[in-house]
Amino acid sequence: MPKQKITKEMVVHAAFELARSSGMEQVMVKNIADKIGCSVQPIYSYCKNMEGLRQDVVEQVNRFIQEYIANHLDKEDLFRSTGMAYIQLAEEEPHLFKIFILHQRTGIASLDDLYRAETNSRMAEFISEKWNISLSQARKLHLNMLIYTIGIGTIFSVTTPGISADEIYEHQEMAYRAFLSQATKGEE
Repeated sequence: MPKQKITKEMVVHAAFELARSSGMEQVMVKNIADKIGCSVQPIYSYCKNMEGLRQDVVEQVNRFIQEYIANHLDKEDLFRSTGMAYIQLAEEEPHLFKIFILHQRTGIASLDDLYRAETNSRMAEFISEKWNISLSQARKLHLNMLIYTIGIGTIFSVTTPGISADEIYEHQEMAYRAFLSQATKGEE
C-alpha cells in the first residue's frame, strides 16, 4: 500500500476538527497525528510551532462562523436573526463559539474599537433605516446587542448541564426590546 502524502491542509483540517469536537486544548501534535493516521513527523514538518497552527485553526473557525451566520439569517429581520444565529451557534458548536469569542484581539482599546473590528458597518445603516433612528443611536443599539449576545452566548456555551435555548432566546429578546426602546426614546 502506497504511503499517504500528508499536506498542510490535512493537518489544519484535522486540528480544526479536534478543536470543533473537543476544544482548542486538544489541538496537540499527537492528537492531530492520531486523527490523520500518521506519525508526528509530518505534523512537525508543517508546524514550526503550535501557535502558528492554532492561528490557522482560528482563521478556519472564523470562516466557518461567517458561513454559518450567513446561512442562518432571516433576510426580513437581519438584525434580530444575526443575534439569534450566534446563540444557535453557541448551542450547536460550543467549542467553535468559545474559540471565536475568546481568541486574542489586538488593537482594541475601547468598545468603539471592538465594534468597528467585529461588525459590518452596513448593519448600523440597516438598523437606522428600519427603526428610523440616527446612525449614532443605531450603532449604540448594535453595540449593546453585540455585548449582550457575546455575554449570554458565552454563558450558554460553558454551562452544564446547560441552560435551555428557549430561556436564552427569551432573555436575548428582552434585551433587544429594552435596547431598542432606549434607542428610539433617545431620538425624541
